Amino acid sequence: MPVATAQDGTALSYQVRGSGEPLLLLAGQANNHHWWDGVREDFEADHLTITLDYRGTGDSGKPDAPYTTRGFATDAIAVLDDLGVDRARVYGTSMGGRVAQWLAADHPGRVTALVLGCTSPGGTHGVERDAEVRRSLAQPDREAAERALLELMYTPNWLSRHPGPHQTVGDPAMPAHARRRHLRASAGHDTWDVLPAITAPTLVVHGSDDVFNPAANAPLLTGRIPGASMLMIPGARHAYFEEFREVAGPAVLDFFRRG
Repeated sequence: MPVATAQDGTALSYQVRGSGEPLLLLAGQANNHHWWDGVREDFEADHLTITLDYRGTGDSGKPDAPYTTRGFATDAIAVLDDLGVDRARVYGTSMGGRVAQWLAADHPGRVTALVLGCTSPGGTHGVERDAEVRRSLAQPDREAAERALLELMYTPNWLSRHPGPHQTVGDPAMPAHARRRHLRASAGHDTWDVLPAITAPTLVVHGSDDVFNPAANAPLLTGRIPGASMLMIPGARHAYFEEFREVAGPAVLDFFRRG
């Protein structure tokens, strides 16, 4: 497995598959590259797909130091540099969409097109999940909390037909300190002031029934990023890209081709 080196010396494991235009795929909070296992192949005919294990996950280093979504974007640049990729399409979902916002804002020359999935601008302008959702995830019964998370990610009908294992509910091998660091990074995210500086063509995608990262964030991002367009997928929850891959995948590919 190839490894890049972050600015602070942390090892960053990354994975490359497919061929064509470079496409950086960014996973959700506390997840490694396996987040994309269910849909990655949809992009491989047209793209050299690039994933990474965020610091704290997978085979990357796990320093017990502050993590930020902006820092994760800098780590992603280190991966692109290690590959010799000057410019790439970027598709980030959930926390990966937060990282992608910083990537496009801080490194405009490196991003040719941007897709932001089930994500938020964060800060005081972002729409937070409600108290009931937070309580369902924080309940002391771990099995019940994990079930609550699954039901936020997928519809009951899909879960009944796909019993798992599910790759979108966290890296089980993460140490506790890294989980805390990821949570704080995502909670501290705020790109509101820099979103208007994003110059890459942008598509915002969200599930209409997403209450984990409320769907109301999609029009906020779309209105804040110049020229951005939005796709709201009816009936989809947080993991729209997997459950509704037959809608989301072609829409994202079409956006990239038109760009």
